Amino acid sequence: MEKRKLLVSMMIAGGLAAPAAHATNGYFSDGYGIKSEGMGGVGIAFPQDAIAAATNPAGMVIVGDRIDFGIDLFRPDRSAQIVGNGGGLNQSLDGNGKSNFLIPSFGYNRMMSPNYSLGVSVYGNGGMNTTYTTPVNAFGTTNAGVDMSQLIVAPTWSMKLDQNNAIGVSLNLAYQSFAASGAQNFNNTFYTSSPGSVTDLGHDHSTGYGLRLGWIGQVSDAVSLGATYQTKTRMSKFNTYQGFFANQGEFDIPANYGVGIAVKTTPALTIAADVERILYSGVSSVANPLLPALGNPATLLGSAGGSGFGWTNQTVYKLGASYKYQPNLVLRAGFNYGKSPIPSSQTFFNIFAPATVEDHLTLGATWTLADKSEISVAYMHAFTKTINGSGSIPNNCPGLQCFGGGEANLTMHEDSLGISYGW
Repeated sequence: MEKRKLLVSMMIAGGLAAPAAHATNGYFSDGYGIKSEGMGGVGIAFPQDAIAAATNPAGMVIVGDRIDFGIDLFRPDRSAQIVGNGGGLNQSLDGNGKSNFLIPSFGYNRMMSPNYSLGVSVYGNGGMNTTYTTPVNAFGTTNAGVDMSQLIVAPTWSMKLDQNNAIGVSLNLAYQSFAASGAQNFNNTFYTSSPGSVTDLGHDHSTGYGLRLGWIGQVSDAVSLGATYQTKTRMSKFNTYQGFFANQGEFDIPANYGVGIAVKTTPALTIAADVERILYSGVSSVANPLLPALGNPATLLGSAGGSGFGWTNQTVYKLGASYKYQPNLVLRAGFNYGKSPIPSSQTFFNIFAPATVEDHLTLGATWTLADKSEISVAYMHAFTKTINGSGSIPNNCPGLQCFGGGEANLTMHEDSLGISYGW
């Protein structure tokens, strides 16, 4: 056991330095923990491992004493086109200069009494990652791209109120890393409030904290319900990139909430479903549109309430099944849908972050070994989705040199393959 604890500690230490580039619902993961990933990301009413606090902290007292660690190989395929441009900037762009990412996850939970537990879940968000193999001519002269990752360490307290109800709370301790390149054309007083703080400055970092609350209730022998709410995670500013993000480098993690249900239809089969709402509108640098009247001090990149990526709030629907095929083998499948938060009018700046995918299909399995430990696997495919721009490239900036109009079209699909070990 001591060797196992040491191994987990080493893996967590490695995770603190690892990029967390996993994302499919906007820049949130489709699910947290390999078991959840195999079921389309469900977990609000159906906790399965010690990473449950990432979805609903009330689940930790239900899973009991556990240690889990896992890793995903995540492979997004990103591309963009600029068409119909009057300034000669038409291009086909490959965003896969870096295409493979390893994303770790960890969880530890201990029952301190029959009715409450203490634990920690460690997981990541990210996905605002592009590395274009050539410069985006409309943006700048070096190869364009951004690299945004988020790591969450969530110490969690969970308690059974009675035989049928559990509650929990997590303190989300967040770390972010960000870098941008190839945006020289925005790095002047026409487009930013802080020239020199936009691009090619290496990685900057920020920290912050928030809370996640949750409840799970067993309403009958066969049905459980769950609900969870995460506050906005307020982050320190990216001072190095205060000319890139609104409010002088502010990039908070948006609030989100959700409800879930799990139904044990037979002794072997459980069907679970979640609905999650992600409030991107509460984060100016994500939600504010790239306004065409660039040069106006009120809309400059980096300014208070200035231009951003134009993302809208997102509702995500998750459906999954878990089937105990044999005493030592559980099979899983799921589907996840969330309409892309990128409007067709906002595709131009989102060449940096083409989070277009909407439909996700997942498969998974768990094998229980002779010593009662478990090996779980999950596969996810996010189907190809293209968002064609509509009025997306500014061409109405009086007195300024604009981008020549036309449209930016974004395309993405994704695959991931994960494995975890738990006991």
